[in-house]
Amino acid sequence: MEMQNLDKLVQFRHDIHQHPELGFCEHETSRKVQAYLDDLGVEYASGIGKTGIVAWIKGNTEGSDRTVGLRADMDALPLEETSGVEYSSKNKGCMHACGHDGHTTMLLGAVEHFHSNRDFAGTIYFVFQPAEEGVGGGKAMVDDGLFDRFPMDEIYGLHNWPGLPVGMFGVIPGPLMASGDRIDVTIHGKGGHGGLNPHGCIDPVRIAADFINRAHTIISREVDPLSPAVLSICAIESGDISGFAVIPDTARMSGTLRSLDKDTRKVMVDALERLSKSLEAYYGCTIDLNIEDKFEVTYNEEAATESAIKVIRETFGEETLAPNHKPTMGGEDFSYMLAACPGAYIHLGSGDEEHTHGLHNPGYDFNDKAIPFGVELLAGVALESLGKQNRRG
Repeated sequence: MEMQNLDKLVQFRHDIHQHPELGFCEHETSRKVQAYLDDLGVEYASGIGKTGIVAWIKGNTEGSDRTVGLRADMDALPLEETSGVEYSSKNKGCMHACGHDGHTTMLLGAVEHFHSNRDFAGTIYFVFQPAEEGVGGGKAMVDDGLFDRFPMDEIYGLHNWPGLPVGMFGVIPGPLMASGDRIDVTIHGKGGHGGLNPHGCIDPVRIAADFINRAHTIISREVDPLSPAVLSICAIESGDISGFAVIPDTARMSGTLRSLDKDTRKVMVDALERLSKSLEAYYGCTIDLNIEDKFEVTYNEEAATESAIKVIRETFGEETLAPNHKPTMGGEDFSYMLAACPGAYIHLGSGDEEHTHGLHNPGYDFNDKAIPFGVELLAGVALESLGKQNRRG
């Protein structure tokens, strides 16, 4: 595929990298995407799932009403950038630390390709999703009628993957990324003097320590060892560090659950609920436990995965398929779209000697060398999907 517009795409990527926006606040990013589409004369609808956009291009070849979707995310993360690149974030405390600026750019590259190359039958939808970073943008678009307004026979997405070198791809059928839940725990005890009357208190700090220790045994003793799972209590807040002799009334904690199947998730949820009730009974406290479903399992449908693998083999070569690619316990809310429509998610290599930082790291910067690979991959899976569907039809 000729990439005569690569400089233009890189410039666009650097621009939105400099001006990152958090989930559901991607107003300027959305405006810039719409301006790009306007310049091409491509039709689109905006305001889907708040700041989401769907564009579409119909092929010039008659004889098919088949459709396929391609999706990218647009939001940034609440981090202070330390990458040192000349186009670093100008928005304090906000940066593109996950490469969504690159994903958006590659999808625009696919739009521009098909705008100039319409020799296909069917319709391609280009889904620019807001708020992927744990805020529910994928679900918001689905709930806002994404697949009712824009019926798709399949949908595909990709994520840059620094653990793979540029030019490599990772894709497998079945679970690719884990479900993700947020755990919030508030322990209501009875405060007092840590020296004078600790026996008259219900110490929430002590209870929090017990909760953490017991919770971290759930994986080792209640979950099937052949079922990948993670339970992490990641933050605790209680009292005032200067109040060294003051037992507080409350303690708050937060954490996450990750699993690759619903049965394992249920085991962990049930165990946490039992743990909370048992500690309430033992200590005489009250525990508020809230478990919020943030992500579904990102599940690759087998036929769609076979299509993606076929495109990678024929376009880039067998050697570009990462051997023994494994699921990750990271979450992805493209899962909500895959739960509503068959499709596949693909990891796109983005690592090299100049790009060694991982995702969600303040020193991370998307690797522009991955852009041509991503554009060609997206174009290829779209055409393969339409062609496969036409043959079935």
